[in-house]
Amino acid sequence: MTKRKKIVIGSVLGASVLGLASIGIASNNEKGTSIRSEVVAERELVSVVTASGYIQPKRKVDISADLSGRVIQLAVEDGQWVERGDLLLRIDPTSFQANARRAEAGVAHARAQSAQARANWLQAQSAARRAEQLSEGRENLISPADLEQARTQMAVTEAQHEAARFQVAQAEAALSEARETLRKTTITAPMSGRVTRLNIQEGETAIVGTMNNPGSLLLTVADLSEMEARVKVDETDVPHISFGDSTTVRIDAFPNQTFVGRVTRISNSAINAATATAQQQQQSVDFEVVVTLSNPPEQLRPDLSATADIVTAVRPNALSVPILALTVRDADGKKFRADEAMRNPNAAETGDERRARAAEVEGVFVIREGKAHFLPVEVGIAGDRYFEVKKGLTAGDVVAAGPYQVVRDLEAGDAVRVETPDANTRAGRGGTAGRGQ
Repeated sequence: MTKRKKIVIGSVLGASVLGLASIGIASNNEKGTSIRSEVVAERELVSVVTASGYIQPKRKVDISADLSGRVIQLAVEDGQWVERGDLLLRIDPTSFQANARRAEAGVAHARAQSAQARANWLQAQSAARRAEQLSEGRENLISPADLEQARTQMAVTEAQHEAARFQVAQAEAALSEARETLRKTTITAPMSGRVTRLNIQEGETAIVGTMNNPGSLLLTVADLSEMEARVKVDETDVPHISFGDSTTVRIDAFPNQTFVGRVTRISNSAINAATATAQQQQQSVDFEVVVTLSNPPEQLRPDLSATADIVTAVRPNALSVPILALTVRDADGKKFRADEAMRNPNAAETGDERRARAAEVEGVFVIREGKAHFLPVEVGIAGDRYFEVKKGLTAGDVVAAGPYQVVRDLEAGDAVRVETPDANTRAGRGGTAGRGQ
């Protein structure tokens, strides 16, 4: 999630908590604008990416039919445990048995033809040898034409024998295919597990399974001993997630329990990749992240809704400021007026100077001697209430921390009045930060 987005979320949070009705801005009086302040101090920050998804077994097999036919036997029930190789169901094999018998007859016929072709070839060989012997004598008992005809006949029968042998191989392949098709009428369990989905009943017709046809799914066998949460993570959060990140998972069906796990897979492509149309390109892009649960309970079931809090970073002693304190101004600490700065440039300024003045600058307002001074800062990770400050502030600095509307309208040099500092301001330290958004 971008820092700008975090600022917006923090701003909305501040607006909802404090309310615009409670804002008191003392304009143009000697006391200055009323603000709430906090002291920059070290805190423990935990950056968390929150994503929602569903529970799935780590290993499961969706079973579809390889051929169409009526189910004549269903050997399992929904929720039943099966071992690898156990019978699941049978499809009516009558027509496939007939095809197998037809293929067997084809093999027998092809072998008979092959034997006949071999006999013809052997007979032609003998005739050719006799013709050669008769032509070698001085009596010239056979003409050259008859000798040539005998040799030709031998070559023809040899080719016919070779063709018959190939026909046998073809018929045997057809028989093997018919037997394999017949074997597919009996569907057995490909793995040990529990039947978690059963979409077919005895007497119904199974259709050939295809990837784009959910109706062809007959049943699902899953190993429920290893479960995982598959969640959708926004594209801006994916770069912050790493393999092995610790995760807390909340499941709607178990409202009073939390489950722990670790990130075991991060998809390399988006779930909903952007398409060519401008309207669809404006949609958010999500990536699937898989969290494997540690010691899942036996009551856990597939497809349960789940929310995962993935810890992406921890800072034990991070210099930090409230999220509400971070704002955007121009280089002079004034409200950001990029369009106005570019439309009405100062003649004495160069183009680079005008662009620098119009550029957005992230920073906070530090309270010194009753006035607000804008200081640019570099922030790191975000907790639920605080940003880590990498550069720009020191411990002990007092920053404007609210209300939201006051910080939004504040400009460098404005007179301010700090009202009733909270415990963090007086003590110069704060509590532990939680989830980041």
